[in-house]
Amino acid sequence: MAEHVLDVSELEPPEPLVRTLEAAEALAPGDYLRMLHRRDPCLLPDNLRSRGFCFQQRPGVRTAVEVFIWREGDALGEQAARQACDGP
Repeated sequence: MAEHVLDVSELEPPEPLVRTLEAAEALAPGDYLRMLHRRDPCLLPDNLRSRGFCFQQRPGVRTAVEVFIWREGDALGEQAARQACDGP
C-alpha cells in the first residue's frame, strides 16, 4: 500500500483534472492518490466515477482541498485512503 501525492494547486485548468485522472489511472492495487488543490474540483467527481474510481474529499492541511482517490472495489486502497482522510 502506498500513498501518492499530487499537488495541482498551482496549475491552471484543465491541467489539475488531466493530471489527477492520469495519476489515478496509474494506481496499483492497494494504493491511493492524495490530490491537493486550491479550490473545489467541481468536474472531478463525475470524471472519477465514470472511470471506476471512488473518492473522499476534505478541507486540506497544506492546501484548501484534499481529495483521496482509490479504485472502486480495491478494499486495501479504500481502507488506507479513508484512514488518511480521517487522520490528523
